[in-house]
Amino acid sequence: MKNLWKLMLTSVLAVFLLAACGGNAADDKPKQNETNTENATGEKAEFPVTLTDAVGKEVTIEAAPTKIVSMIPSNTEILFSLDLADEIVGVSDYDDYPAEAAEKEKIGAMEFNVEAIIALNPDIVFGHESAFGMSEEGYQQIRDAGIPVFVVKNALNFEETYETIETIGKATGKTNEATEIIDTMKAKVDEVVAKVKDVDAKKTVFVETSPAPEIYTPGAKTFTQELLELVGAENVAADQEGWVQMDPEEIVKRNPDVIVVMYDYIDTAVEDVYARDGFDTITAIKEKAVVQVDENITSRTGPRLAEGLEAFAKAIYPEVFGE
Repeated sequence: MKNLWKLMLTSVLAVFLLAACGGNAADDKPKQNETNTENATGEKAEFPVTLTDAVGKEVTIEAAPTKIVSMIPSNTEILFSLDLADEIVGVSDYDDYPAEAAEKEKIGAMEFNVEAIIALNPDIVFGHESAFGMSEEGYQQIRDAGIPVFVVKNALNFEETYETIETIGKATGKTNEATEIIDTMKAKVDEVVAKVKDVDAKKTVFVETSPAPEIYTPGAKTFTQELLELVGAENVAADQEGWVQMDPEEIVKRNPDVIVVMYDYIDTAVEDVYARDGFDTITAIKEKAVVQVDENITSRTGPRLAEGLEAFAKAIYPEVFGE
């Protein structure tokens, strides 16, 4: 199910310990075993570089990777935005953005194909913390084949997303590009927050990430909670923690002003919400305020997440955006 990636958000295992092995700033010549590459903005990136990943593994990248495998869509979007399209040789089955990602070799999803990854002979594999518990043995098999694996942190807010982009930039010699992406995202976030800061009345919102009969919603300590807080809305499930299942009767009782639907694998998702028995008393139903947002930009912790914030803001406060 397409929203499986979101429901895997569970726990934070570690923080990145970022350390770069560099030479003397006053010496124009690289030290022995160091190589200099120049990124698109003309900055010299020194290798080898050693970084500690989300599960505490110290990973040394000897040179700027020329063959990269990405195991989750958010990593892939970051790598493409860092201008690494030519270097990406393999992606997960779920990767669909940008369009060029669909043309890359597929290596599986939660159950990835270890042999296929090894056959691609990548310089580095970017895994992800959210799937690590199910994939630890496979990751080790890749390491045993002599291929570095970097497990990317499961970002739970914008700040951690920025850190992820920065870290992947360091691992690939694209630090300037990473900084530019982060600055652009921050500018968009500031723009959206400024537009909604003076709303007359804060609206209550129910966010639906899977349909009936098993309706799931994000509560406290989730990325979606931060999105709602940034746009000045109140999550009716904020008294719950993590991703929780909620009965239709409880949704009716909480009576949200807006219902945001985050999945799109059902063509009639919005219509189905309007048609639910007993929902006709909910304010969101009466006010025709059931809105579908693009689940990719609102759940993938990558460069488009600031656009996802704007999508949430427009769904909840369309009047602010002239919609």
